[in-house]
Amino acid sequence: MIPNIDIIHFIILATILFAIGVSGIFMNRKNLLTILMSIELIFLAININMVAFSTYNQDLIGQIFAIFILVIAGAEAAIGIAILIIYYNQRKEIDITLKPKMQG
Repeated sequence: MIPNIDIIHFIILATILFAIGVSGIFMNRKNLLTILMSIELIFLAININMVAFSTYNQDLIGQIFAIFILVIAGAEAAIGIAILIIYYNQRKEIDITLKPKMQG
């Protein structure tokens, strides 16, 4: 563990990041890019908790899970940005309001 920094500091940091991520999803439901960044913040908060508790318990399993979560977050970002590009090419905007186009 890092000297002079207890596990509670990591938990507080992860809680703040998780709260920012969740509030970013619920407060801005129209912009897909903001939603993707909020999901990445949630994954980051989970990773901080995994590594902090893994270091605190002197076990590597939490750090291994954190690496898997980083891989999943990278894949999610790549797929999300690909969907965003396709969405932008079709509608010429990133606004994802749920207004179906009923016109022919």
